[in-house]
Amino acid sequence: MSKTLSKRPHRPPWILTLMAARSFTAPDPDSLTMGCEEEFQIIDPSTGQLASRAEKLKRDSHLHGELAPQNELHLCQIETATPICGSLGEVREKLGAARRDLLESASHFGLTIAASGTHPFSDWHDQTITPKDRYLGMVSDYQYLTRELLIFGQHVHVGIEDPDLAVEVMNRSRVHLSSLLALTASSPYWVGEDTGYDSFRTLMWLKWPMTGPPQHFESRADYDRTVAGLVGAGVISDASKVYWDIRVPPDKPTIEFRVGDVCPHLDDAVMLAGLVRAIALRCARAAAAGEPAPRPRPELLRAASWRAARSGVHGELVDTAAGKSRPAAEQIERMLGELAVELDDLGEGAFVRERVREILDGGNSADRQRAAVEEAGEVRAAVDLVVRETAEV
Repeated sequence: MSKTLSKRPHRPPWILTLMAARSFTAPDPDSLTMGCEEEFQIIDPSTGQLASRAEKLKRDSHLHGELAPQNELHLCQIETATPICGSLGEVREKLGAARRDLLESASHFGLTIAASGTHPFSDWHDQTITPKDRYLGMVSDYQYLTRELLIFGQHVHVGIEDPDLAVEVMNRSRVHLSSLLALTASSPYWVGEDTGYDSFRTLMWLKWPMTGPPQHFESRADYDRTVAGLVGAGVISDASKVYWDIRVPPDKPTIEFRVGDVCPHLDDAVMLAGLVRAIALRCARAAAAGEPAPRPRPELLRAASWRAARSGVHGELVDTAAGKSRPAAEQIERMLGELAVELDDLGEGAFVRERVREILDGGNSADRQRAAVEEAGEVRAAVDLVVRETAEV
C-alpha cells in the first residue's frame, strides 16, 4: 500500500453519512407542476377485440406537437400526454381533451378506445409490434418478454428542479407505491381468463429487468452512477430503459411515478395525479426538515407490489415501514392521514379523499369488471364496461 493511502485517516460510517448529507429547501406547493401520460387500447366495437390502427388515429388527431398522440409498443396501443399542469383542474381538462380527441379520431374509422391495464381477451400473439427502431430493438433485446407485453399504464410526473431533492423524494415515496397500485388496479383478465389478480399488468411488467420498486439512492450522483453501470454492463441500452415504478427521467426535471394501471374513469386518473403530487410534497418537506428517510427492505417492497396487484383494495397490503400486513382500507386511510396537510395546502384534499373513499367502498376497476362479467356471463362485458367508462369525459 502506498504511503499516501496508508496515511489516509479512517472515518467511521456515521461521519461519512454526515459528510454526504445536504440540506434541502421545501418547495412551494404551487411550484410542483404535474404532467400525465395515459396508454389506451384501440378497440373494434363490433367484436370488442384490439385493433392495430394507431397510425390512423395519429394522423386524424387534432392535437399537435408534444400533445399529439404517440405510438406505443404495439399498433393496437396509443399514448397521450398532457402539457405541464399547475392544478388538478388543469389535469382534468387536458386529460379529458386528449380522450375526446382520441374518441373522435377513432370514431372516424369505426373504432373506439378503452383504458384498462390489460385487454380482457385479445391475444397478444395476434398483435403487431410498432415498426420503429426503439420497439424493434426491444424485441431484439428482450424477445418473448417484448412480444407478450400488451399492457397499459398511467404515468404521473411532478416537477422538481433540484436533482438531489428529486432522488430524496423518490426514496421516501416508495412506501406509498403499493397503495397507489391497489387503487388504480384495472387488469384482472388476461387472454380470456380471470387471473385472480386485480392488476395482472403488474405481474407481466415485473418479469422485466429494471422494473418494480427502486432501491434507495444516496444522491443523484449515486442514481446516475447506478444507471450508467447498468448501461455499461449491457443490461439496458440507455437510461430511458430504466422502468422502475418511480424514477428520475434522464431528460426532464421531474420525478415520474409509473406504478398505476391506466384508469377507465377520468376521475380516478385525476385522483392518482393528486395523490402523487401530495406524496411528492410531503416527502420533499420531510427531506427539508431532516426527517429520517424510511429504509424498507427491498424484498418487502417487492412483496408489497405483489400483494397490491393480487388483492387490490379488498385484501391486505404490506406496510413496508412497519414490516407487517394491514387491511388495504386501513393502509390507504393511513396514507391519506399522512398526506392531509399537503392535500389541503394543494387545494385538492376534498376531491382526492372523496374519490379514494368511493373506491374503498365500491371497489376499483378490477372489481367493477368482475361484477360486469358475472352479471353478463361473458368476458366481453368487461370490455364494454371499460369502453363506456373511458368515454365518460
